[in-house]
Amino acid sequence: MIRILLVEDQSIVRQGLKMIIEQDQQLKVVGEAENGLEAIKRLEHQHVDIILMDIRMPIMNGIEATHKIKQRWPFMKILILTTFNDEEYAINTLKEGASGFLLKTSDGPKLIHSIKSCLDGGIAIHDQVAAKVMPKLLDKPIEKEKSTSIPLTPREITITRLIGQGKTNKEISSELFLSIGTVKNHITQILLKLELRDRTQLAIFAVKNDLY
Repeated sequence: MIRILLVEDQSIVRQGLKMIIEQDQQLKVVGEAENGLEAIKRLEHQHVDIILMDIRMPIMNGIEATHKIKQRWPFMKILILTTFNDEEYAINTLKEGASGFLLKTSDGPKLIHSIKSCLDGGIAIHDQVAAKVMPKLLDKPIEKEKSTSIPLTPREITITRLIGQGKTNKEISSELFLSIGTVKNHITQILLKLELRDRTQLAIFAVKNDLY
């Protein structure tokens, strides 16, 4: 059973999301919060596998909450629920370690697929959001590096490229004919070599270095 924490300040939206999510028998909403601070308090006493979190909330918004949660629970998966007006917020939450962005207008199958993709190690970004967000993530001038100057083995560069394409561990395992455990070990070594915090930062690294 996949345990989910819903963080959204509008009760009616939480109710709708819960109904959609629990159509899948593998998914269960085990907690709800109206803001980031309340979410953190719940996490101190309740185990969850993934958080679905709004950005604009009173008391503590989604950006600050993502930052604080990833500091205390670095492996926690956070899927941001966003609107077109939240592009800059969405960029900041990705930089803080969120596992993806989903528009609130998404349908049920898309929401359920995104939750499972994040838990499988993927980065779920709604196509319409990605089209707006990714160029802004890359708007700072950077000196493009050649693959040979990156301190990774050819296999590690291939895995980094696939992560930049949004592939999950399972998809990488299948494509490279490796066990999922081996893929995870490679990713751990890549993060150590590049001094990156998590998979999201690695995906951004891949895009910035043309490894996608």
